[in-house]
Amino acid sequence: MPRESFENIIKSLKERKFAPIYFLEGEEPYYIDKIADYIENNVLDESEREFNQTVLYGKDTDLISLISAAKRFPMMADKQVIIVREAQEIKNLTGTISINIKSKNKKKETEISPLEEYVLKPLPSTVLVICYKYKTIDRRTSIAKSLDKNAITFLSEKVKDYKLAEWITKYIQQKNIKMNGKAVQMLADHIGNDLSRIVNELNKLIINKKEQEEISPDDIQQYIGISKDFNIFELQNAIAQKDILKANRIIDYFAQNPKEHPFEMNLAVLYTYFSKLLYYQSLPDKSAQAVMSQMKLSFPQLKDLETAGRNYSMEKLVRIIGYLHDYDMRGKGLDGIQPDKGELMREMLFKILH
Repeated sequence: MPRESFENIIKSLKERKFAPIYFLEGEEPYYIDKIADYIENNVLDESEREFNQTVLYGKDTDLISLISAAKRFPMMADKQVIIVREAQEIKNLTGTISINIKSKNKKKETEISPLEEYVLKPLPSTVLVICYKYKTIDRRTSIAKSLDKNAITFLSEKVKDYKLAEWITKYIQQKNIKMNGKAVQMLADHIGNDLSRIVNELNKLIINKKEQEEISPDDIQQYIGISKDFNIFELQNAIAQKDILKANRIIDYFAQNPKEHPFEMNLAVLYTYFSKLLYYQSLPDKSAQAVMSQMKLSFPQLKDLETAGRNYSMEKLVRIIGYLHDYDMRGKGLDGIQPDKGELMREMLFKILH
């Protein structure tokens, strides 16, 4: 069977169509947790959970205990639920063991996977949920092929940086709340593609808003603590427009608040930004449609690159990438001198803008 989408899995669960096995894997833990939480809270009623619902943690269990739990029959209920969180921590979860099989005239040693053995003949009364986070199993293995055929499998992928603003907007719309475009970008740039953290921060905002009210940059500043005027998003804009005064004010603010705006994070974001700008400058076709398709950009991101592209030549961008590498090394103190990172940022900004 092909891997299922998050939406289809939740839809089936709401229709109370339960599979014997759910194998949830991938880099993004948010969706894995959402599916597991829904199963934990909705498959059994409260009276059934005490005897028929078990939550195991990878660090505290082993493969034999997992299989034994899955093979138990429910007590006074139609189903039992076994949820294995952090299953990637279980030693040899998808590996094989050697066993001897007796035939008429000889013994034959073969390799089998205990998990695969269960996957091929699962107990219909068990709903087994395996949360295999931050990684994926080798799709070439026998266990992967058996899971694809006999279980509901789900791949939870990281949301790409260029899709974060769209993801945040969609999440907010589902809550019947609006969000200012600048506020969306501030949150995306500050947090990055950690969906669980983004949702936690969004919930802080939503709880203070009525339906159809708009979340503004002022709200981001008040409830999350990201300055609406002094943040990496505004610094990028100032650099793109070569607004020297604004850029220096922001860098001064960063230098005075190093815990909230660490040098290393600022450097990483600027490196990503200028790498994108360098790629943009290298494109032979700079029409809006071609660039958005090639670089997977939103329209506001495209307009920003167009502005910056008028201010930074290919040659200048190559030098800037070199500056960023140089200041990365200096920030690590590789010359034996503990650097003043605030001064390094000011010096780096001067070279970028001039």
